[in-house]
This record gives sequence, C-alpha cells and structure tokens, in this order.
Amino acid sequence: MSLARLTIKCIDGENILPDIEVQFNPSEYTISRQIPWHHHELQGYDAPHLEFTTGEPYRLYIELFCDGYEEGKNVREDIDKIEKYGLVHQELHRPPIARLVWGDGLAFKGVLESISVRYTLFLDNGTPVRAIVNTVWKEFTPPEEQRQFKPLHSADHTKRRVVKQGDTLSWIAGKEYDDPSLWRVIADANGIDDPMHLEPGTELIIPPIV
Repeated sequence: MSLARLTIKCIDGENILPDIEVQFNPSEYTISRQIPWHHHELQGYDAPHLEFTTGEPYRLYIELFCDGYEEGKNVREDIDKIEKYGLVHQELHRPPIARLVWGDGLAFKGVLESISVRYTLFLDNGTPVRAIVNTVWKEFTPPEEQRQFKPLHSADHTKRRVVKQGDTLSWIAGKEYDDPSLWRVIADANGIDDPMHLEPGTELIIPPIV
C-alpha cells in the first residue's frame, strides 16, 4: 500500500489552484472548537444568566515541514502555494476554500485563517532551503449544508429571555425562530406595543410556534 500524503485541494470552481501534496506528512495535528456561552448580569443573583447564541467553527492546527536543501531549492516556492489560500482570488473576490485530505483519517473543509513561517536553514547566498510552516484552518460550512445535515426545528416549549441593550423584537425572533418576521408572536405574548424599543433587563416570554 502506498503512503497517503496530506493534500490541500481547492474546492472553488475548476483548476483555480492546483492541489498541494505536502513533502512530509505532519507528525500530529490539532482540531479544536470553542462553545460560546455569553453571560448577562442579573441584579440580586449570585451568578449571571448564561445564553447560547451561535456555534463557533472548528479549527485545524497543522504544522508542515519544507526541505529543499538537497536540491538547493528555495522553499518559498512551496510556501507561496499555501499562502495563495489566504489571498483574494481575482475570480472569487475572496480567498478560496480548501479541503485538507489525508487518506481516510482527515477530510477538513475550511479557509486559511493564519500562517506563520520559520526559516531554519539557508544557503551561503541567503536562499532559505528549510522552513517550518504553522497553519490554522477555520471550518467552512454554508448554512444550506448545515440545514441539510442538522435541520432546525421550531420552538416547542415556552422560554424566557432577558433583553440586552440594543435588542429588538425582530432580532430576537430571528435568534429564537430563525425568522425575524415572527416578532409579533413575541410582542403579543408580552403585551408590547413598540417592538423597536425594549427596556434592557426586561424578561420576555418566548412562546412556542404553533
């Protein structure tokens, strides 16, 4: 069985960027994700109210090693190929989306969030021939794909929500029902006449959608 190499593939359009097969497979990689729970102070209570707003993307941290010493090759050529995933493409008007594939163990779709290069060996004329490239890739999953694999459901029980500075009923309806136009359901349940002006700290009833 041949050795599977980590490959970076552009999945935007056709032949926008060539595949990049790494010279050496990484010895390890890290995948992490933060869960954002925001806290809101409640007067008279010992602990704040915690509210989940929206999920954070996964991040893939991977270190790559480039070596051109034997051939006297400038490793900038290989690094430039990776850096193109962080540059605006003239056809896309944004950096391209990539899929990082390593055999059957890794298939990560995302965008290049950061890249850091440390050059470790040079020829007599200053040409860099070895480098360590640290990259961070941020997961990219369009809303339509998320709905396909994890469809959203309407609220099926009454909830309560504390109003924050700047909140409007349409914004809250968008968060709770995924539809800002359903603000009147919340307004009717709470006897609100002016949906644009809410008093911070007010506790609202969020009724189920029938």
